[in-house]
Amino acid sequence: MQSVDPQNGKNFWKKNSKTVPGNIRAVYGAMHPPILRSPKSSPRKEAGGPRKPESNDSFQDFQESVNDAWDCNDDEFYVISDVKISNRMVQSAALSVINSHRSGQLPATTMAASSLPELHSHLPSQASPTTPSLLPTSQSPSIDHTLHTAPTVLPCSSPSRIPVESALPLSRLDPSAATHNRTPVIHALGSERDAARQEKFLELIESPNTNLPELRKLSWSGIPPAVRAVTWRLLNGYLPANSERREDTMKRKREEYWSFVKQYYHTRLEESYQDTFRQIHIDIPRMFPLVPLFQQTIVQEMFERILYIWAIRHPASGYVQGINDLVTPFFVVFLQEVVPEDKNLDDYEVDQVGEEERNVVEADSYWCMSKLLDGIQDSYTFAQPGIQTKVLQLGELMKRIDANLHQHLDRHEINYLQFSFRWFNNLLMREMPLGCTVRLWDTLHAEQDGFSHFVLYVCAAFLKHFSQNLMAQRDFQGLMLLLQNLPTSNWSNSDISMLVAEAFRLKFIFADAPNHLQAAKK
Repeated sequence: MQSVDPQNGKNFWKKNSKTVPGNIRAVYGAMHPPILRSPKSSPRKEAGGPRKPESNDSFQDFQESVNDAWDCNDDEFYVISDVKISNRMVQSAALSVINSHRSGQLPATTMAASSLPELHSHLPSQASPTTPSLLPTSQSPSIDHTLHTAPTVLPCSSPSRIPVESALPLSRLDPSAATHNRTPVIHALGSERDAARQEKFLELIESPNTNLPELRKLSWSGIPPAVRAVTWRLLNGYLPANSERREDTMKRKREEYWSFVKQYYHTRLEESYQDTFRQIHIDIPRMFPLVPLFQQTIVQEMFERILYIWAIRHPASGYVQGINDLVTPFFVVFLQEVVPEDKNLDDYEVDQVGEEERNVVEADSYWCMSKLLDGIQDSYTFAQPGIQTKVLQLGELMKRIDANLHQHLDRHEINYLQFSFRWFNNLLMREMPLGCTVRLWDTLHAEQDGFSHFVLYVCAAFLKHFSQNLMAQRDFQGLMLLLQNLPTSNWSNSDISMLVAEAFRLKFIFADAPNHLQAAKK
């Protein structure tokens, strides 16, 4: 909502002062951190003079400043200096800038030859035309550039139904991203090696008492899709290591979840809980807007129940934006377990799955998400202190592993909060394709404290990977556009394997040198 100032006729934001006792509002900045310049002196001046630092600047101030952000689409026109600008014109101009910037980051092989002259005329002079490799060029001369094109889907004809390497959709979360690579990437397996690896997993899983340290070691480099669901349940702590207890435990936990639904779900209509449910109801359709699977009503209702029950049972944090993304990998992996192998999850009609199997997918997704959040609870309590701490630690770590990039970001007044808050809040889910996220979570599950500790080094390796691209940007706008739209839409499992390998190297070097996790004293 907007009001009109009777003195000058200009619009200004009307803040919503309604509060619910004991209710914690969702943090809008969790997925979209503010783009604010640091209060230090800068030659660039904005209208009204440079912004002066205030002693009471804090994360709580930022949270309050955006609590009415959902009302931003109420008006058809923006008013700037008494000149009306169409909302459609603003969106069109913004989309043009983003597409122009992105075109400079995509591999040249993905661009149609007929469109190159037009794209070149809009390219910023700082844009880098290539996508970097995780290794220097001298170390990776044999990179297969065919990874940048959609490969041929190879059906699995083996009677033993050996699974493919990655049957998950690799759709980009960014709705404005290029669409040439939205076809799921499916790789054929080397039958002997991968079948033998799957047998090792089955041997551990089916043993009377699963050796969890050995299972973690085997899972670190990726889990075969056929055994991924049960492996995640074991590593997550939801499924007991003792095979005799598993059936009774899973039956009891699934019945307990549905008893919660029966006990609490009807309360979403009560006034005291309407704000929580409304926020969940708004956020769910925004997940993967270009993937038909997540736009199905039956899927959205499953997510609504999972998130609402979790919020009701965890009043210390309640529902916070970003938690909805953490359900997705579990849901996709457990759904893949009950969907025919030859079906594509991108557009599979979930109502074709039996009700009993859908109930299992929903209940297991809830419990595994709950187990995950138990280890990172401080990331979603009031003001999200766990994430703020990780953001500060990332800055201190980058000072030591890539001082030039750190100074470059500081020189252009880029604050780590402005881009990495979303990384930690969503565990990088919005920075890479979904299939890559699932592969990354294989390693995070395999690492002790992977989601609470190792993810810091993954984010550092992720930022370091794009160091060359970022150093090529020469202004604040170019850096922020690149940081919020990193060129990962062509990434595959091999890119994730190299990313986590670099993260492990950084952890090995710096984890026992805790000074990099402390703020500079001077």
